[in-house]
Amino acid sequence: MTNRRKSTRRLTMAVTGVAALLAGSFTMSQANAQSQTSAPDALSSEAAVELATTLDETLSADTAGTFYDAEAETLVVNVTDGSAVAEVQAAGAEARVVEHSTAQLEAAADEVEEHAVPGTAWGIDPVSNAVKVTVDSTVTGDALADLQDTVAGLGDQAALEQVNGEFSPYIAGGDAIYGSGSRCSLGFNVTIGGQRGFLTAGHCGSAGSSWSASSGGSSFGTLSTSVFPGSDYAAGRYSSSISTPSAVNLYNGSSRSITGAANPVVGQSVSRSGSTTGVTSGTVTALNVSVTYPQGTVRGTIQTTVCAEPGDSGGALFSGNTAHGLTSGGSGNCSSGGTTFFQPVVAALNAVGASIP
Repeated sequence: MTNRRKSTRRLTMAVTGVAALLAGSFTMSQANAQSQTSAPDALSSEAAVELATTLDETLSADTAGTFYDAEAETLVVNVTDGSAVAEVQAAGAEARVVEHSTAQLEAAADEVEEHAVPGTAWGIDPVSNAVKVTVDSTVTGDALADLQDTVAGLGDQAALEQVNGEFSPYIAGGDAIYGSGSRCSLGFNVTIGGQRGFLTAGHCGSAGSSWSASSGGSSFGTLSTSVFPGSDYAAGRYSSSISTPSAVNLYNGSSRSITGAANPVVGQSVSRSGSTTGVTSGTVTALNVSVTYPQGTVRGTIQTTVCAEPGDSGGALFSGNTAHGLTSGGSGNCSSGGTTFFQPVVAALNAVGASIP
């Protein structure tokens, strides 16, 4: 509510300043007010997510992506048309004029996809205003050379990065859940059709599989939906009286309540809870990323610097009281770091008709 009042005040001040200019009576006090309209609001990462969501729905001009500048505590909105700057500033964000539009970068991403092999991830990076292509250590020889040539041919619309390890779904068999001889992690408790349910990763098990809270324990529920690859989410319904709070285990004797879901913004700090490594934190580095695992390509993921290991699959990605994603896969571990990908929880909720809590 405070940011909305600030945005309304900025818009009023901007209109007043323009009227004064046209009338030829632009006073010093009005000049100061007008200059303030270009100063973006100082925002927490959670407030930046809320503003980014609002701008997606209300801006009349097309944008070329948004990201959160954690150091400046501002939401940055890329635009390719200078006429959109005032509208972005009036909303309380920082406008940055960039060269490449979303459509141009999507076309570049499509070209990268034609040459992608297992071990390749690609998505639009709003910070560099380019397609970020990441390959793991399994991509070598002719396949690597082909990708390097493709990226070079796209000029400053794309950049290639090599990382250690292998992109793979984190399956080894929040809290640990067990099914079909494997261990994964519960993502979020949800409501599906008025009944209690839960979300986890699609690669953890197939629809119809039974899950328990301990190895060899009695079943608490069954997966009703499982999608992998393409996406990486699964939904189940509880069939026992087990307690199902809308909360994430913080692995320190406490939990964090989850009251809603939203897509994060690039640059935002986030945390992940999983049954192998507990709670770890990092930064969102890209959205709508496609990653090709040996089993197939998963699209639309959230790419982060948050570490994870086998068994963390399906676990919760969150910030504050907001759910963001389900752990899918990546490279590295929590000793050496790595790149991790998450299924956006908003897309999963919409796909299965669920809500939080």
